[in-house]
Amino acid sequence: MKKVLITGITGYIGGTIAKKLQEKSYHVIGLVRNNAQVKELESLGIESIIGNIHDESVLKSAIANADAIIHNADSADDAYALDSIINALEGSGKTLIFTSGSAILGGKENGEKSDFVFTEDIPLNPRLEMASRVLINDYVLRSAQKNIRSIVIVPTMVYGTGLGLKKDSIQIPALTQFSKEKGFGIYFGKGENIWSNVHIEDLSDLYVLALENAKAGSIYYAENGSSTIKNIAENISRKHNLNPAQSLSVQEAVNKFGPAGGYFGFASNSLCSADKAKTELGWNPQYSSIENFI
Repeated sequence: MKKVLITGITGYIGGTIAKKLQEKSYHVIGLVRNNAQVKELESLGIESIIGNIHDESVLKSAIANADAIIHNADSADDAYALDSIINALEGSGKTLIFTSGSAILGGKENGEKSDFVFTEDIPLNPRLEMASRVLINDYVLRSAQKNIRSIVIVPTMVYGTGLGLKKDSIQIPALTQFSKEKGFGIYFGKGENIWSNVHIEDLSDLYVLALENAKAGSIYYAENGSSTIKNIAENISRKHNLNPAQSLSVQEAVNKFGPAGGYFGFASNSLCSADKAKTELGWNPQYSSIENFI
């Protein structure tokens, strides 16, 4: 039975990946921060290791005891932890799957529409705000030259109910809560900016397929549909019996969600194609409507 170590296992994506791996008889190990999280994972049949992701001795020991690691901790921009993981994996031939995020495709469009569709073979020229994340992705992919089976997965806007300890995603619940506070569905600027999206279970299926079949040095965008933020806001209004959706300034988004969330999470475009994952890995996502979920 293959052992898979997951960082961020108590989170939304990490917990759902863990459940999918268990269903396929993998032995799942979670790196967690405290005893309370150990007990929560034990109730799900998951082995735990207590430790800080910046403790290199803990990381080395955990990685030595696993066949693969899925690095899914909250901070995709944490170069320190990632460098330690890659150093521990060097020369092992083991698998590293790294979770990025499709905000790297954003152009800070402030609610304006861009219908340019990114594919994995299009070189990225990211804005300054996203440059470090793109550099980290490239560093992971180049680690294939160190005899690491390195893979990067780039989720888009994730929706659906998680199968692990954390049930809710980030963007839709945040937008819904802010809409309820305001009394109407909210979008920013024109709200014509487009985000690709993917259901959490489909996304987690992609991780399993990548673990089993992806080549070293591969990157995959994960999407199965798209929507404007205005369309999402209108659906939130209908679903929660709020007043008709209205525009707020992008500055209000920044004030509420911080600059990364405001400019890139809700006011930029993030449109891509997952044809590569579907062709190379046989990924066959089942969910295609974020509107139905809302």
